[in-house]
Amino acid sequence: MLMKQIEGILREAVCRADLVKIIFSSPRRKSQPCRIVTVRPVFLRSKSGYQAEYHYTDHATHENMSENRLFGLTAELLRNDFKQLNILAESGDVQILANNPDNPRIVKKAANRGPAPQSHNQEKKYLIPNNAPCDFLTRLGVMDEHGKVFQKHYSKFRQINRFLEIVEDVRPFLPASSPLRIIDFGCGKSYLTFALYHYFTAVQGMDAEITGLDLKEDVIRFCSETAKSLGYAGLKFLTGDIASFRHESADMVVSLHACDTATDFSLVKAVEWNAKVVLSVPCCQHELFSQVASPLDNAWLKHGILKDKFTELLTDGLRGLALEACGYDVSMVEFTPLEHTSKNIMIRAVRGIENHGRAKAAKEEYQRLKSYWNVSPAIDALVVDR
Repeated sequence: MLMKQIEGILREAVCRADLVKIIFSSPRRKSQPCRIVTVRPVFLRSKSGYQAEYHYTDHATHENMSENRLFGLTAELLRNDFKQLNILAESGDVQILANNPDNPRIVKKAANRGPAPQSHNQEKKYLIPNNAPCDFLTRLGVMDEHGKVFQKHYSKFRQINRFLEIVEDVRPFLPASSPLRIIDFGCGKSYLTFALYHYFTAVQGMDAEITGLDLKEDVIRFCSETAKSLGYAGLKFLTGDIASFRHESADMVVSLHACDTATDFSLVKAVEWNAKVVLSVPCCQHELFSQVASPLDNAWLKHGILKDKFTELLTDGLRGLALEACGYDVSMVEFTPLEHTSKNIMIRAVRGIENHGRAKAAKEEYQRLKSYWNVSPAIDALVVDR
């Protein structure tokens, strides 16, 4: 009976051609390697079809499928692997909570989004679209009052939407209860902080409390005035240092281009607060440049440009292992194309189901890597005595 209900809901969306995305989340088993599955409509060799993306701890795989396969996969995943299903369509959303697959709770609500992209031949559809006025983008000078993005700011517009795509992928891991508490460390002029607030409140209809922190008083003053003029009551900005910042809790911690060890301080804070999601794009990783030493590798480490690039990767690799040792599922994802900035690696960490075996292994891997390269990074604070 359940599967017929779900298939009926899916068939309605397929027939209307307004299906945006399907999300399977809340794994039924702690040991389950696949943590989330998303399905989107696509064109396959000029024919309509679907693509499923299976998200694992450190990688993702894809499967292209027909309409019939979509129905079969939905039934299979919901009954055997996942307890929650979200069907997102232009005309409305359906959430299915199926702790007991034979007695699910089905919740329907209105949607607030545009259609999903289907083909590389079509103009890309963004979560914040071009040619549609968006208050904070107009106020920050990215688009005009009619919603047209200024050409000189189009790379910033794409970056904002890329960031929101990543946020949308991790949204199922965030608590559904309100308000959602988010801290953005090193927020700068806060394009992405404003985008976060807009996404959760205007697009998702959630109650959110977001705090942006930065050392520059003039920038914080500008952002505070902008938030007030936009009526963003749940968005505030503070002047301060990450290392000394105090807060009760956070569901999500963001640090984009926090310099050098400021990134480490933000990750330590996130773990202290037991944040469900951490999104961090490190910058200026200089800490290990003067520390790293290996007799075998000194032959090529003598080249400063190679040593600099290598120590950046080593720093982020150690950060990822430290987060895994604390119980997070970690992946490294491309944030922006390399032609825009070389600082394009994002550390995406999601609080996982308790796995002492994996955490212990990550800690051992961390210690071996640290010992081999003779380094003592700031992120040690997450691993020592754990």
